[in-house]
Amino acid sequence: MSKKRQGLHWQDIPLTTKVLLMVTLVTLLMFFANLILYLQVNRLTERLQQVYTSNISLTELSETLDDVHTNTYNYLLVKSSDTLESYYKSEEDYRSLLSGLNDTVTDNPVMLLEKNIRRMSESYLKETENAITYKRGRNVEKYRQSFSNAGRLYEYLNTWIDELNNRQFRNNSDSFVSLQRAVRPMAAVSTALIMVMMGVNTLMLYFMLRGIVRPLSDLATTARIVGEGNFHVKMPPTDSRDEVGVVTRTFNTMVSSLEDYMRLSRENLEKEQQMKERQLMMEASLKEAQLKYLQSQINPHFLFNSLNAGAQLAMMEDAEQTSIFVQRMADFFRYNVKKGTEDATLQEEVEAVENYIYILNVRFAGDIHFYKEIDESVLSCRVPSMILQPVVENAVTHGIRNIEWEGRIDLTVAGEDGMIRISVKDNGKGIAPEKIREILSGEDGRNEEVMPSQDSTGIGLRNVIRRLELYYEKTGLMEILSGGENQGTEVIIRIPWNT
Repeated sequence: MSKKRQGLHWQDIPLTTKVLLMVTLVTLLMFFANLILYLQVNRLTERLQQVYTSNISLTELSETLDDVHTNTYNYLLVKSSDTLESYYKSEEDYRSLLSGLNDTVTDNPVMLLEKNIRRMSESYLKETENAITYKRGRNVEKYRQSFSNAGRLYEYLNTWIDELNNRQFRNNSDSFVSLQRAVRPMAAVSTALIMVMMGVNTLMLYFMLRGIVRPLSDLATTARIVGEGNFHVKMPPTDSRDEVGVVTRTFNTMVSSLEDYMRLSRENLEKEQQMKERQLMMEASLKEAQLKYLQSQINPHFLFNSLNAGAQLAMMEDAEQTSIFVQRMADFFRYNVKKGTEDATLQEEVEAVENYIYILNVRFAGDIHFYKEIDESVLSCRVPSMILQPVVENAVTHGIRNIEWEGRIDLTVAGEDGMIRISVKDNGKGIAPEKIREILSGEDGRNEEVMPSQDSTGIGLRNVIRRLELYYEKTGLMEILSGGENQGTEVIIRIPWNT
């Protein structure tokens, strides 16, 4: 018995056992391959979710700060137990969120900004607490002074939180790009694994068939049919326990295994398709995040300066003119807020430009001469929001402002060969050819998007170009023409005509 075991070789193992071993091996290989891919996708998904957790936390911190300030004001305005309870609840929530910020000395700009926010928040909460205490003690002068101090700290905190949020968003965007690059090779790896599995299975099938066909010539016809791809053909069942019977039964088991193999191959192809679909979804999510980020850049200084101009106008004129100005301002900024995360019609874009020009003319005594020629048949076409006003703003700021002759801006919107042609032309300072090339290629490192002026909405030409490219998924939609110094500039946008 012992000698027989010592002489046992692969060919001595029953064919059924061989098939079971091979199927088990293939199943385990496929299982581990798919497990590795699943774990990798799951790990990347978790990292993707963690990328923007910091921005969500900062948004919650900013909202809670607003609640504290609002509840403080409400208590000072209407002294009641409900408003006091709301104040203490929001203060507790805000302190809880502050505990997650850095409080140690560091050279890291982000962590240093967190430390400053935390320290200033303590001062702010101290001032609000003093205001509440003085209010309860009916010390009017002191609670007003404390609330005024808290208001100044509140404005600084909002500015610092926004700056920290922007810094972390840029860092998170870089992390997102790295994750996207890590996902791309996964499809190739999956395909390679499937090809390897197919190669291994093919080799196993070859050796198995060779071991069967060689000693059993009477099975050659059936084996040839099976080799041609017809896996539904089997040998007639037999109860014989001799070698031929064993081979016949094992042959039938092999054919069944081939059917299982084809099923597994189909399942793996379906899984590969699912992986590709996930990759496309991730790329689409990146484009949506970029689009929302680019649409969110509005400079609050423009709002503050313009409202100051409205206050000055109220002192100089009657209430009717002030009402018109304030209404125009309200329409302009309502459009900014409403359309910050969605598209708009060309008509809404033109109205936003008209409001913007009106506001500037009030502020600068009507120095801007604006003319328009609009084809009303294209005004219903939907476009990315805030694409015309930044172009007009650029013409005002960098074109006609501070020139010695009368400045003029012409806006033209018309259909042209299945496209919509939008032209913003000024008679101002003009742009050098190398500057035009830098703007269109994104090489201009001094773009106003990096450090917007206080009279700007904060959305520059490169912003408009990127959003047009993301929205229509094509390049070359903007053209800038200029004859040179003091020859004026024309910005032309050509977009598909669709409603």
